[in-house]
Amino acid sequence: MSTTTAIATTTARIPALSRPVAVLGATGAALLANLIVWLLGAAAGGSFEMTTDGVTASVAPGGIIMLTVVPLLIGLTVAALVSYKWVGVLRVAAVVGSALAVATIGLTVAADFDTASTIALSITHLTLVPAIVVATEGLRRKLIGA
Repeated sequence: MSTTTAIATTTARIPALSRPVAVLGATGAALLANLIVWLLGAAAGGSFEMTTDGVTASVAPGGIIMLTVVPLLIGLTVAALVSYKWVGVLRVAAVVGSALAVATIGLTVAADFDTASTIALSITHLTLVPAIVVATEGLRRKLIGA
């Protein structure tokens, strides 16, 4: 006699999101994540200061807030507005936005931050990727009715 056991599988689905929820929700979530990363970096001894032409400037927390909110609001808003005419722009935005977030880590590494600050700031770039993907895919699901 043999028995079979059914294995229940659960898959995480990105919910359908309206345009305002996709743009503002992703921006808020990424900002919260990046502020947590900044706090952890500061706790690890990061100063978040860099020197340019003999002038020392701090990039936290104001720079982290600005460099999280502004690109996401602009990019996601443009994608949301273009999606009124072309839904395919959401997939393009997910790829381009994610690639830019990862590519700009090079700017952080090239600056003269201490190690803890460099690592934390690099992670803040990476937190934008899931925010962009969830926002664009959630909006796409809403628009195509999936």
